[in-house]
Amino acid sequence: MGKDYYRVLGIEKGASDDEIKKAYRKQALKFHPDKNKSAGAEDKFKEIAEAYDVLSDAKKKDIYDRYGEDGLKGHTGGGSNGPSYTFHGDPHAMFAEFFGGRSPFDQFFASHGGLDDDMHIDDPFAAFGMGGMGGFPRSFKSRVTGAQGGREKKKDPPVMHELKVSLEEVFSGCTKKMRISRKRLNPDGCSMRTEDKILTVDIKRGWKEGTKITFPKEGDETPTNIPADIVFVVKDKAHSYFQRDGSDIVHSVKISLKDALCGCTISAPTLDGRTVTVTSHDVIKPGMKKRIVGEGLPLSKYPERRGDMVLEFLVTFPDKLGPGTREALVQILPP
Repeated sequence: MGKDYYRVLGIEKGASDDEIKKAYRKQALKFHPDKNKSAGAEDKFKEIAEAYDVLSDAKKKDIYDRYGEDGLKGHTGGGSNGPSYTFHGDPHAMFAEFFGGRSPFDQFFASHGGLDDDMHIDDPFAAFGMGGMGGFPRSFKSRVTGAQGGREKKKDPPVMHELKVSLEEVFSGCTKKMRISRKRLNPDGCSMRTEDKILTVDIKRGWKEGTKITFPKEGDETPTNIPADIVFVVKDKAHSYFQRDGSDIVHSVKISLKDALCGCTISAPTLDGRTVTVTSHDVIKPGMKKRIVGEGLPLSKYPERRGDMVLEFLVTFPDKLGPGTREALVQILPP
């Protein structure tokens, strides 16, 4: 025998929408696990949510009234042709949504020392002498039922993710596909599902580290929140040859003491796979820098223009000198 949702809510078949809402309100408050610590309260609370989920939905209720639970589950030849029904909702989320995202226990009952048994059975709002919901002011009713004028949803703070890119990708520009997993509300407005989504990020040429790309309201969605923005923050990957300095790139070059004193020719790699040849006839001191104009990264605001490559020379000194070499250097080098 199928479930009797009307019996679960304590109402007769053919009850109006208003009667169904009032019945859910009373039964959900009576068996909410935060207030009802008896064994089985949690299961009863879920059963009440399932009953309300069916009877408050016109299509589900029509199928149930005609064919019972078997009709909802698609087990009868005369039932609906749609997918079979199974309750996957969160009874606590449904409760929160029904009461406008707030716990009515904190708001109403704490100051009255809880509810006695008579209030549980007859009218959970009888303690206020208002004959159920009808006696509340409009703004008060809205907060309780989650109806028009209910508690305003707040937007969650942004969810930040690092997006690592190579200097070559910054140089040329690229497209990144980022997979995120998030919660989304089902059509019933109470239960949630987890889904994956691909977000496409177009990395523009010359973008600086720290650039933020925002996807509005792509975060988790619940009955009581506005989804957060998803924000990707550009982060440079470590590079084998270069370090980034704004739109310039710095390349460290090791040369011997002989090359530093006598001059040298070096080949430096570039971001687009070429090499540039640099010749120096001057004395190169440790830490000296040489700038190669236009071989850096594109400028973020003017990508047709480029920064520079900066060669930073590191002079390697010999570990030891022979007596003859030492005497020769003493004679040759200035004091």
